[in-house]
Amino acid sequence: MEKEEYPDDYEAYLYEFHATRDYFECHELLEAYWKAHPGDGFGETWVGLIQLAVGAYHYRRGNLRGAAKMFAQARRRLAKERLDRLGLDGGALTGMIDERLAALGRGDAFADPALPIADASLLARLRERAASAGLGWALPSGTEPALVHRHALRDRSDVVAARAAAAEAKRARDAEPRNG
Repeated sequence: MEKEEYPDDYEAYLYEFHATRDYFECHELLEAYWKAHPGDGFGETWVGLIQLAVGAYHYRRGNLRGAAKMFAQARRRLAKERLDRLGLDGGALTGMIDERLAALGRGDAFADPALPIADASLLARLRERAASAGLGWALPSGTEPALVHRHALRDRSDVVAARAAAAEAKRARDAEPRNG
């Protein structure tokens, strides 16, 4: 991946991470990208960044055990060299995760993380986008329920319907007579 040629969904992840602090949305964006591009060579990195966002989401909600689990898994998946190729300072990012794990161990209160974006043009683009939307950059997040408890408040009717259809299809397959 050449410098400044980052996937749009990845840039959107970075934007949401720092401008809106919607870590659940970060997870959704990057997970969709990862699933759609399984052979791009960055699979472990995308999963690690997803886990990092989920860890921040859990930490802000007070789920310290879930946060520690996600941060530890992210730390194992994120390689400095791959992060560097994505315009981040890989060493600083893995160090930040280590500090988050230590903060959790000490019982420190949540503080929004900032990802160390080393690519100056990427950072400038993202900051400009935030300013155009009237948002600050890397400011502390709020405590609005729609942000903090997003997973519980979202519309899941499509997922519920898809699961019911899959279960019905399985029941129909299981009910078919078997040859043999």
